[in-house]
Amino acid sequence: MATAAPETEIVDAWRIACDGGEGALGHPRIWMQIDETEGFVECPYCDKKIIHREFEGKV
Repeated sequence: MATAAPETEIVDAWRIACDGGEGALGHPRIWMQIDETEGFVECPYCDKKIIHREFEGKV
């Protein structure tokens, strides 16, 4: 059985929040800063990869 790939989200802001997106089954809301040289950040709880729109297709 293969493991599903983590979710990816494209955003316009450099500072973003993640709460797992599943209501009570999600995780605590945390705020993260996207590094302006790397263009993305990964949530330490749910492994969602959040990519800034300027880096879409480059990461």
